[in-house]
Amino acid sequence: MQRTTRKIIQAILYEVIAVLLVTPFVVLIFDKSIGMSSLLAIVMSLIAVSWNYIFNSMFEYWETKQTQKGRSIRRRFLHAIGFEGGLVIFTVPLIAYWLELSLWAALIMDIGLLIFFFFYAIAFHWSFDKLFGLPESAQWSK
Repeated sequence: MQRTTRKIIQAILYEVIAVLLVTPFVVLIFDKSIGMSSLLAIVMSLIAVSWNYIFNSMFEYWETKQTQKGRSIRRRFLHAIGFEGGLVIFTVPLIAYWLELSLWAALIMDIGLLIFFFFYAIAFHWSFDKLFGLPESAQWSK
């Protein structure tokens, strides 16, 4: 699969599954309507899709420069930490505004989401690599 196509499919699948998993929790925890919660999840997903593409482009560029190829558990953890850590910069203000929370309360909520998404990101990307194979950046040169 070509690099750009792979990244687009990966980002879209990641976010569609994320929206389906997160929306019910926002409805229950914050007592918001399904419409309001779904819209928040979709807006956050659009931000995440954009960040996913940018971050994965940077990560794969970095990965091509590494002498060790493949995706070890350490590299997968670094990937998940980098992705989720960057995403928090965009999502905390959005959550605070949308749910009428303080930045501190939004950060606490986002930390809960980060913990969930940390493990989700590792599981998703591992599964994606199993289904679609490793990207060129993680393969041994011929």
